[in-house]
Amino acid sequence: MYTAHGVLDRQQLVTQYAPLVKRIAFHLMARLPASVQVEDLIQNGMLGLLDACGRFEDGQGAQFETYAVQRVRGAMLDGLRENDWVPRSVRREMRRVEAAILQLEHQNGRQPTETELASALDMPLPEYQRLLGEARGHQLLSLEDLGSHGGDGDDEFLDRHETGETQDPLALLLEDDMRGALIRGIESLPEREKLVMSLYYDEELNLREIGEVLDVTESRVCQLHSQAIARLRAQILGEDGTPKAAKRRGRPPRKPAEG
Repeated sequence: MYTAHGVLDRQQLVTQYAPLVKRIAFHLMARLPASVQVEDLIQNGMLGLLDACGRFEDGQGAQFETYAVQRVRGAMLDGLRENDWVPRSVRREMRRVEAAILQLEHQNGRQPTETELASALDMPLPEYQRLLGEARGHQLLSLEDLGSHGGDGDDEFLDRHETGETQDPLALLLEDDMRGALIRGIESLPEREKLVMSLYYDEELNLREIGEVLDVTESRVCQLHSQAIARLRAQILGEDGTPKAAKRRGRPPRKPAEG
């Protein structure tokens, strides 16, 4: 990986890790509508890989692959956000779902069922499940945003965890709070939704493979995934979209997303 002069060989890195970009792209495609082209994800991902090659400094405390994955995924997600292909109506309806989850959870002291949520939203159950399916792309971006404390866009995960004199103890404390809240939120999910999250994020199965494990359709897995993310957003972000960890530490609330 190094040239004769002892520096990282950028071209060799790009060649070696190009398959990683494709793997990440196809993994993300499992949660995106058919209108999204995998070639667009790969193109944006390659830009992220080039950026990683240019910015990575050996010895900063992270392996290159770990660093590259963050950059590649970030570039793909940024491209999706720029295209703004998630309908505003879907975003609006999912905010209603999250509010209903909070209300019913406070009211009943437990996670609401699909039937209870559909009733609270004054929707027939099939219509509510259809909404969960349509929220597929919205939920992808929402999950990635759970780890953001301000939506600045340039604050990548590894940037916030680089060691050095400029390290911000408050930022690290907030990150620890967010991680802990996310873990607790996942633990509180209904068993089937928790299993979907584990199979997708830990085992890296796609939706079709998860459907085979659970003996349900791929669209049903998509619905379970969307509902799990809505529950997590409701628990972690609350009603105004501000991370609860930030509220406890006195951090100014972030500006709500438009739409």
